[in-house]
Amino acid sequence: MKNITLSADEGLIQAARQKASAQHRSLNDEFRSWLSIYVADSAADGGYRSTMSKLSHIEAGRAFTRDEANER
Repeated sequence: MKNITLSADEGLIQAARQKASAQHRSLNDEFRSWLSIYVADSAADGGYRSTMSKLSHIEAGRAFTRDEANER
């Protein structure tokens, strides 16, 4: 596992440590969790954009009314 060094306000770090401790986790665990979510969100966003660009040639032919768009 690779170590990294971050900088943040001392009060913010202390508050984050207290919150993590209250959840029986370490600040390091919380950061790893955040980092995983951060990367996953970026990957999901890229997938969405890629799919939409592949579908850009498709046209509905007309604008649908609100009722038509919400029909099931």
